[in-house]
Amino acid sequence: MQTSKELVKRAIERRGPERTPVLYYNKLLERSDVLRVGYKPAADFHPDDPNRSEWGFLWERLDDTMGQPTEPPLPDWDAFSSWTPPDPNAPGRYDHVAPFVDAHPDKYIIGEFVISGLNFITFLRGFENTMEDFYLEPENLDKLIDIVYDFEKNVIRNFCERGVDAIGFGDDLGTQTSLMLSPKLWRETFLPRYKEQFDLVHSYGKHVYFHSCGYVYDIIPDLIEAGVDIFNFNQPDLLGIDRLNSDFGGKVSFCCPVDHQTVAIHGTRDEIFDYVQHMQDTFGSHNGGYMGYVEEYSSVGMSAENYRAICDAFDFINHIKRSN
Repeated sequence: MQTSKELVKRAIERRGPERTPVLYYNKLLERSDVLRVGYKPAADFHPDDPNRSEWGFLWERLDDTMGQPTEPPLPDWDAFSSWTPPDPNAPGRYDHVAPFVDAHPDKYIIGEFVISGLNFITFLRGFENTMEDFYLEPENLDKLIDIVYDFEKNVIRNFCERGVDAIGFGDDLGTQTSLMLSPKLWRETFLPRYKEQFDLVHSYGKHVYFHSCGYVYDIIPDLIEAGVDIFNFNQPDLLGIDRLNSDFGGKVSFCCPVDHQTVAIHGTRDEIFDYVQHMQDTFGSHNGGYMGYVEEYSSVGMSAENYRAICDAFDFINHIKRSN
């Protein structure tokens, strides 16, 4: 019987897993074939506010969602020369990673950023400032982007050297209808940098797990060519399950939930079961190629009943019977 680690590797590489692996994100982690581990603040970081990040911005939460960054540390470029980014190799940042990996030898472990790339850069400058910088301050913005991507490359090395199976990137690049940047601008600015990062991940024999929310269809071929192994799209209806499978099935693998904007919120139990089966029949039809994703999301309107139905639906496609 294949371990969770082997199941996930076989699904991503389309080598015939015995069943469809499932990533449980924030509840029922004992069921998950995938576990996630992040890096920590430096041991000597002592913020003035518990919600202050090492980079200088402040997290503000008004509800049970992730929240929003406030107080960007670079509200204008005059602050750039006196601003110091954190040390990616600082003591204490990764002490927990190898013990976590060793404690879960049968699980597939993702070392993750949670938020990376363009998203993270907007936390440092503010969203509107960043969008303007592409045209008004391209040289300064380019320097800042390099600082962030170089930090991330060091994190990748530290994760990989401590035995994780994949690196998880999180860069929400789309609105409901289009990319936040033109495809041309994104390709010029970010694609080469991501290619360098993905090559680094692959040099360690690890997978690239890439999360992005919104309508990102225009750059999916670029990301595949750059080296993404598995996409996590949490609004598959926005992109189209059949269209994704027709265009990219067999070229890359998918880790998708029941759509968090549609069926997961408003669907019936039968509709949820049908949705999961459809993802399995499409994404998973390439000798693998699909990993389920389950996240409890009451903060955006998911009922307890629908959450249970989603869990049950993934059990159903895997012929798992539980006593509770």
